Amino acid sequence: MGLLLGVAADTALGDPRRRHPVAGFGRAAMAAERAFYRDHPLPGAAYAAVLTGLPVIAGIAVERFGRRGPVSQAITTAVVTWSVLGGASLAAEGTAMGRELDAGELDAARERLPHLCGREPSTLDNLGLARASVESVAENTSDAMVAPLLWGALAGVPGLLGYRAVNTLDAMVGNRSARYRRFGWTAARLDDVANLLPARASAALTVLAAPVVGGSARGAWQAWRRDAPAHPSPNAGRVEAAFAGALSIRLGGRTMYPHGVEERPVLGDGRNPDSGHVTRAVELSRVVGALAGGASAVLAGALGALRARRRGR
Repeated sequence: MGLLLGVAADTALGDPRRRHPVAGFGRAAMAAERAFYRDHPLPGAAYAAVLTGLPVIAGIAVERFGRRGPVSQAITTAVVTWSVLGGASLAAEGTAMGRELDAGELDAARERLPHLCGREPSTLDNLGLARASVESVAENTSDAMVAPLLWGALAGVPGLLGYRAVNTLDAMVGNRSARYRRFGWTAARLDDVANLLPARASAALTVLAAPVVGGSARGAWQAWRRDAPAHPSPNAGRVEAAFAGALSIRLGGRTMYPHGVEERPVLGDGRNPDSGHVTRAVELSRVVGALAGGASAVLAGALGALRARRRGR
C-alpha cells in the first residue's frame, strides 16, 4: 500500500518543491567528495561505501519506526517512495522537450537537454536532440521508476533509500571523465549491479506496455534480445533497445559527452526519431511506470505473506 501511495503522490504532486531529500543528498555528496577525493579507486570506494551505507542505515531506522502499526508503515513507505521516484519530473521534461523540438526551438531544446541527460548539446540538431531525449527517457524510466520500486518491494525503505543513493552517486561521479575515471569506479560498478535486475524488468515491462501506446510488443522483444548485448552498458542498452523496438525507431550511434565521443551500437531497425517519438516515449514511460507500481505492490505483498507464513511455522 505504501508503494502504491508513493507512486500516486509522484504522479499527482511531482517532486517535492522544497527541501527535496535527493537534492539534499547530492549536496552532502558534493561536500564529502571534497574530503575524500583522490585520483585513485580506494578513496572512491570508501566514499561510495559511506555515502551508500548511511542512507541504508537511515532506512532501517525509518522502517523500524514504521513497524509500530500497518498505517504508520504504509505512510512512512509512501513518503519515502514519493521522495525517491522521478517519474513525474521525467515526464514533464520529456514532454517539454518534445514540444520545443516540434516547434523548431532548437536553442531552447539544447538548454533543456541537460535536465534529461549528460550529453553535450551544443552541436546537436533536431535529430540528435530527439535521439538523446528518447534514450534518456528510456534509461531513466528504469532508473527513476522501475528500479526504486523493485528495490522497495524487495528490501523496503532501506532498499528505496539505498538504491537512490547508489544511482545518484553514479550520476555524480560514475562517468568516464578524467577526474572520475578512477575515483568513481566503485560508484559506477555499484550502480551496474543494483540495476541488473531492474533494467531487465524494465525491458520486459516495455514489451508489455508497447501496444498500449500503439507500439510493437514484438519489435520491443526482438530489439531487446538482438541489439542490447552489443551496448557497452550492461543495463541501459536493454531498456533503450526495447524502447527503440516498441516505437519502431533507430537509436544509438555517435554520442557526444563533455568528456569525449563514444560510438554506440545501433539499437532497433526503424526510422530516425523525431519530436513525435519523444512524446510517445514519454507516454510509454508512464505506462511502464504504472505497471511497475502495480507489480512492485504485488511482489511486496507476496514477500510479506511468505515472511509471515515462515514466522507462523
